[in-house]
Amino acid sequence: MFSRLLGVFVNDAAVLAGTVIGLLFRKVLSEKYTDAAMKAVALCVLYIGISGALKGQNAVIAILSLVLGTLVGTLADLDGLLAKLGDRLQSRFAGKGTSSLSESFVSATLLFCVGAMAIVGSLSSGLSGDHATLYSKAVLDGISSIVFASTLGIGVALSIVPMTLYQGGIVLLAAVVAPYLGETVIAEMTCVGSLVIIALGLNMLGITKIKVANMVPAIFLPILLCLFL
Repeated sequence: MFSRLLGVFVNDAAVLAGTVIGLLFRKVLSEKYTDAAMKAVALCVLYIGISGALKGQNAVIAILSLVLGTLVGTLADLDGLLAKLGDRLQSRFAGKGTSSLSESFVSATLLFCVGAMAIVGSLSSGLSGDHATLYSKAVLDGISSIVFASTLGIGVALSIVPMTLYQGGIVLLAAVVAPYLGETVIAEMTCVGSLVIIALGLNMLGITKIKVANMVPAIFLPILLCLFL
């Protein structure tokens, strides 16, 4: 079980280390350097996405999954729902005169948990024991936590608790389901999920403004489509 959760624990360690660095150097770090580092990480995210996308064996399944899944996500307006959730949490904790501890905890939790890499990475760890996506996410979260901690404080470290429960829960659930899924299904899910990660990387570079959250349902459609194609 520990091996399946290794990616989650590395992600936790990166956030903790980033928080400590951010607190120690909060008066030294400038936006210029943190922005440059984030751009470099975005290129690595693209690399991870492209590598995973090449694991797919049936382009038709990838196309149908991505198109149909995105339509479902757009119809449900997942991106809008997540944005509203973030606004409500921010207004509830940060808008009532609470301390920056609450604000930093809420902001960091949303950033680390709400995203394609959290879901795809956890699924990859649980289904195949491949932690590459979570390792990449760990680097990104580590850099983000440096920025957050340097501006908002120690509350960033508290986000480790919900992040561990969220990602760890997906990993364990995927590990339970994995024996009932064939290698082909897992490969196609990895392919589609990696395409979503590519979209995330393009957004991070400022090239596109894709509503990545609306694409998340596509990751699960290969389970159904592989039965017919």
